[in-house]
Amino acid sequence: MRFARSALGPFVESWSPPPVTEDDVLSPAPVAALSAVLDLPGPAAGPDDPLPPLWHWLHFLHWPAQRDLGEDGHPRHGHFLPPVPRRQRMVAGGRCEVTAPLRVGEPARRVSSLGTVATKQGSTGELLFVTVRSTYLQRGRTCAVEEQDIVYRSGRGAGQHPATLDTSAEPGSDEPWQRALRPDPALLFRFSALTANAHRIHYDAPYAREEEGYPDLVVHGPLLVLVMLELARRHAPDRTVRAVSYRLRRPAFVGERLLVSGTPTDGTAALRIATHREPRHATAEVTFA
Repeated sequence: MRFARSALGPFVESWSPPPVTEDDVLSPAPVAALSAVLDLPGPAAGPDDPLPPLWHWLHFLHWPAQRDLGEDGHPRHGHFLPPVPRRQRMVAGGRCEVTAPLRVGEPARRVSSLGTVATKQGSTGELLFVTVRSTYLQRGRTCAVEEQDIVYRSGRGAGQHPATLDTSAEPGSDEPWQRALRPDPALLFRFSALTANAHRIHYDAPYAREEEGYPDLVVHGPLLVLVMLELARRHAPDRTVRAVSYRLRRPAFVGERLLVSGTPTDGTAALRIATHREPRHATAEVTFA
């Protein structure tokens, strides 16, 4: 890997973590819990049922010792965490291809490896993009292949966030699929617990404001993605998802009125999350079988 004229490059030039294999039983308990958190009418899946797309994020979780967390609540060390000083981490996007649904209650294996590593110049400074590729298997068969793009910044950057939020304004849309959502602190807290996410920007409002420069608590990027996918499942319950791609563009904050909307076409659906101030906080495209 080459990082010409890069300040972050020297820290990762020789960084090449080997693949790692992990095993987990896809317990129905977190599935039932997330169903409750998302106000679904009943458990999304029971034993032997197919796991909804990307709900494997509830499994293969890492719980580092408390002493191994940084001041922001993020782990100091990890197999695929680059050795960047004062590292700040954000999910940028990802892709997942599903060849067969993972089954709830069955043992599963995840094999993860480092993909691409690249530096880019952003509006707030230099960024390091890391892609991790994971293959999910059950009964020796590949069920899903996922790539997740993570962006890292060294130190705290001055983000382009609103100083105050208008939590009364509602976004509009003429798309056929729609659902209104207004995340509150309890929703963010419960989702953090379900995904082993101790980052303080999701539950510690004074920290989010004073240390990170956000106007309020930040809604989890993965939560936005799962909410978009649930919109597709609600309106196309008989369709099987074969591929998902998503991008997280701008953070949304607690108390804001979100509109989850989508437009189906032949074999696909385009999804997005909007507020009155931003038409695309997150976007996704679903490909059906």
